[in-house]
Amino acid sequence: MNVVANVYRGEKVESSHLGHIAVVNSEGTLLYSYGDPFRLTYARSSMKPMQTIPVIETGTADRYQLEPADLSLCCASHSGEPRHRSRAMSMLERAGQPEEVLQCGTHVPRDEESYKQLIREGKPLTPIYSNCSGKHSGMIATATHMGEDVATYHLPEHPVQQRILDVVEDMTGYPKDKIYMGTDGCGVPVHQLPLANYAWAFAKLAKPEVISNPTRQQAVIRVTDAMTAHPEMVGGNNRYCTDLMTAFKGRIVGKAGAESVYCLGDRQTGLGIAVKIEDGGPRAINLVVNEVLRQLGIGIDGPLNDLAEYTNPAITNMSGTVVGRIEAAFTLSATEKSLRA
Repeated sequence: MNVVANVYRGEKVESSHLGHIAVVNSEGTLLYSYGDPFRLTYARSSMKPMQTIPVIETGTADRYQLEPADLSLCCASHSGEPRHRSRAMSMLERAGQPEEVLQCGTHVPRDEESYKQLIREGKPLTPIYSNCSGKHSGMIATATHMGEDVATYHLPEHPVQQRILDVVEDMTGYPKDKIYMGTDGCGVPVHQLPLANYAWAFAKLAKPEVISNPTRQQAVIRVTDAMTAHPEMVGGNNRYCTDLMTAFKGRIVGKAGAESVYCLGDRQTGLGIAVKIEDGGPRAINLVVNEVLRQLGIGIDGPLNDLAEYTNPAITNMSGTVVGRIEAAFTLSATEKSLRA
């Protein structure tokens, strides 16, 4: 069993989480792993930085004067805070498109105050509150700039999604004819491929000089610079993505994905890391990522201390009394395997 974390009630294990981990360098060599580093995985929203690259490469970002904070929002699973909503609306307005063209659907935002304000005002939830509205606004702006049909930008055969598929193939080093396409929660295509290849993609994000195409290299630099300069746009208040990148002060670029996926790149070492918790629940993912960083010696000089609340989260009862804890329970294994075809 590939147990990555145990949940204690008192001093006894009550539950365990299984998982898989891959650590890959920018040259495409799997260096460390746990569980099955080649588990076929949907990275879900962890792929948003890759989905943002065409926004830059097509000239969309320059035409509509998208700022670094806008590009960071394109990579976001945001909380629906006012700063997120206003920036997404601004992106749409600059492209001359109304909110109604968003195909991301609606859900209650993580920002409770924003939702309560809607209720007080008797207003309905709209797509701009979706955690994916920034990504979708970037896609809509790209379709508009390229003169493509905006109403169908979310469909797999649309040029917007085909450009993204080409980027995913290039960045992950995995042939697109082997990539299975599903549908994400927000309605756009989601890609399934081995976990280690996601880690390689994030290693390239962290060390873009290994990318031979100069246009793509510059686009990657703009994406990662935007995310690390504006981590508040990637998540929001009390969100791990935001707090992780803030603690590492530009060194780490990281992005969570639904069903308990996390991908990150270390811009100092050029390492890419991908983690998947088998049960898909969110309880263990952040502490497992912190433990991977600790075992790799990344951030032990201070940043991980700033993330302590995520490292050993307490289990409390309904009165707020601490009755247990969650602890990491794995050791990375050294390996040496090339991902190159």
